[in-house]
Amino acid sequence: MTTIKAFHAYRPLPQYAATVAARPYDVLNRQEAKEEATPLSFLHVSRAEIDLPDSTGDYDDAVYQQAKNNFERWVEQQIFKQDTTANLYIYAQTMNGRRQYGIAALTTTEDYEQNRIKKHEFTRYEKEIDRIKHMSITRLHSEPLIMTYRNVPRIDEIVAIHVRHTKADCDFVTNDGIQHQVWVIDNPGIIIELEDLFAKEVPHIYIADGHHRAASSAKVAAAEQQNNPHHTGHEPYNYFLSVLFPDNQLAIMDYNRVVKDLGEQTASEFLAAIAQNFEINPTNTQQAPTEPHTFSLYLDKQWYKLKAKPHTYNEQDTIGSLDVNILSDYLLQPILGIEDQRTDKRIDFVGGIRGLEELARRVDSGEMCLAIALYPVSVEQLLTVADNDQIMPPKSTWFEPKLRSGLLVHQF
Repeated sequence: MTTIKAFHAYRPLPQYAATVAARPYDVLNRQEAKEEATPLSFLHVSRAEIDLPDSTGDYDDAVYQQAKNNFERWVEQQIFKQDTTANLYIYAQTMNGRRQYGIAALTTTEDYEQNRIKKHEFTRYEKEIDRIKHMSITRLHSEPLIMTYRNVPRIDEIVAIHVRHTKADCDFVTNDGIQHQVWVIDNPGIIIELEDLFAKEVPHIYIADGHHRAASSAKVAAAEQQNNPHHTGHEPYNYFLSVLFPDNQLAIMDYNRVVKDLGEQTASEFLAAIAQNFEINPTNTQQAPTEPHTFSLYLDKQWYKLKAKPHTYNEQDTIGSLDVNILSDYLLQPILGIEDQRTDKRIDFVGGIRGLEELARRVDSGEMCLAIALYPVSVEQLLTVADNDQIMPPKSTWFEPKLRSGLLVHQF
């Protein structure tokens, strides 16, 4: 079974919460982070390169030292304050009328290493190095993972009662229209019951968003263990920060592809090649796929609806029947020559939150040659893949809403 643990969070004082809260480090590039950061934005911790000359490398040690200095200054200025008791927290988000309630807690690197925390994606070493250095130098787990678990009614009940009978510590709406609320659970009896419920009724926790943060946390913990001759397993570095949502509350959006060129093919040759495995129908308007195994293609200012032919998938094959795999096996690899989506510079990925307009914009600008929109992976598909210890292709899932960084921080 799995472990969650209460902790002494650093939190911004309520009057600063909305100003501090920032989008996650990995959804912004350096220039976007610099433009978006206000003086108290948590981007000064998660993306501290914005405070240094442009000539400073993104992964220079000075970046992480700057992040550490910025956070320590905010603590001194009492922008952030550490809770005096070990608490659990509820983090709720409301987007387009849909609300999800997560329990913010520490999860364990032991559960991660023993596969009680399930993964569904490979990680990239260079991205791990960034977070390893950030954690090692700042001594912070500064941005929580989004985790999920198969829902337990009693956990839902405890959360609902607490929300109904207590006041949120912070409550604000970001400029994208998403409401963010945090409640503190400081009742020892409730904390013990929730920890026991995970220990007894939640055999696995699943990473929804944050594979690189989890892998980096585990590697930092392993290094700390080696350097500590008195290691017991209970030190703070053995844990990392997560927000755990029941699976019946999470939603996954599409994660779409844009490609720079057709190789040596003309557009007509490309369409003829994909017709072997996909039914192709031009459309007068842009429309996202409405069912599994359908795709929307944008090429030469024309939208097409693609439907995978039956021979391209077997519904009994958990991985092979995923639309991201059908697209890879029957279009990206054989026709466009994109063998590894993690490393090929000809392909890029666009989260569904940006809409089909963003796909069309990137093609019409000349930056890209074509765009393909996919039908979203379901939460149940994700859990099944993880339960089978299988791996999804890269960039298969896009979760919205994103957690805001800076509302809860764990120092180790």
